[in-house]
Amino acid sequence: MLSNKYLDKYAGFGYPGLVPRVQPALALDPTDEGQLRQWVAAFGTPQQVSLRSRIVLAAAAGQSDSAIARDLAVNRNTVILWRGRFQQDGLDGLWEVAPGRGRKPTYGPEKIQAIVDATLRTKPKGMTQWSCRLMAASQNVSKSTIHTIWQSHNLKPHRVKTFKLSRDAKFLEKLTDVVGLYLNPPQQAMVLCVDEKSQIQALDRTQPGLPIKKGRCGTMTHDYKRNGTTTLFAALEVLQGRVVGECFERHRHQEFLRFLRRLDREFPGEIPLHLVMDNYGTHKHPRVRTWLQRHPRFVPHFVPTSCSWLNLVERWFGELTRKRIRRGSFGSVEDLEKAIEEFLTTWNEKPRPFVWAATVESIVEKLSRCRQTLEKIQPGCTLPRKRKSKQ
Repeated sequence: MLSNKYLDKYAGFGYPGLVPRVQPALALDPTDEGQLRQWVAAFGTPQQVSLRSRIVLAAAAGQSDSAIARDLAVNRNTVILWRGRFQQDGLDGLWEVAPGRGRKPTYGPEKIQAIVDATLRTKPKGMTQWSCRLMAASQNVSKSTIHTIWQSHNLKPHRVKTFKLSRDAKFLEKLTDVVGLYLNPPQQAMVLCVDEKSQIQALDRTQPGLPIKKGRCGTMTHDYKRNGTTTLFAALEVLQGRVVGECFERHRHQEFLRFLRRLDREFPGEIPLHLVMDNYGTHKHPRVRTWLQRHPRFVPHFVPTSCSWLNLVERWFGELTRKRIRRGSFGSVEDLEKAIEEFLTTWNEKPRPFVWAATVESIVEKLSRCRQTLEKIQPGCTLPRKRKSKQ
């Protein structure tokens, strides 16, 4: 007569006459069950955690330890271990690794720190940045090791971002003025972000491109033929997101005055129009100033120098470039202007406003951190300090 110990060991593995002892089903609430199923389905879940989750789900379904072990091709003791671990520690226990288990690290913390320091403080001979293979050859390790270390320390030597901090003496005053228009627009008035996108090139590809199809993206030749340029003057209505635009051959103060008259016709009446503009010379030309004085409903607001990102119409210019111009092919300037007009018409059918969320305090705080970083690198660098605004 076999004891229960041997019955449990051999039951369900092809020995006739042996009936497995059925364990009671695990009590699993819907929240934990949903989390376990999400871990099982997720692409990035570690395989050992996915296996443990399957064991718990099968145990909650009422399957015996032997049946679970057979279905998942694991040892029955493994099923018993993680059934008990889940009952004791819950979901968190499925992610824990026992002390001393797992693969031992090949390189110690000193070697890893040396690689990180070399990445941050040195450059390869005759080059501007490290690559995985260059650093691997320099440190006598594999490129996959370098990639793992860089990934764990969030180091990306191949990437670079551009920036420029404003040196405007009235930076805070202009910043507060423009951001105030976005966050708290005046009553019975309209806010328009005005700017020009100059030198838009009518580029025609030297050969016809191939359309997109299954397994292949659209293609176009790397070279092109220039067929002239145009300049787009545009005004973005901040509240509704509607855009008024017009193309001109040049971008002098004469064209800007014509566009201002266009805005006067597009928004009739006496409602004040607050214009957010940059410091381009065309916007401050004496004739433009004179025209604005004769039309007091136009109230100009200038962003600080080197702060074109404060003008929301620049965000719309990005939409125009990405969705219509960059991948287009234009045989003439007329074709380019027609494409811009079509994009304008389509946009204004269902305009979407760009919502400004950053406050003056958050912007100043971020710029202060940038200033401190630059002053550490360049002790002689002088940037505009925070000034007290006049109430």
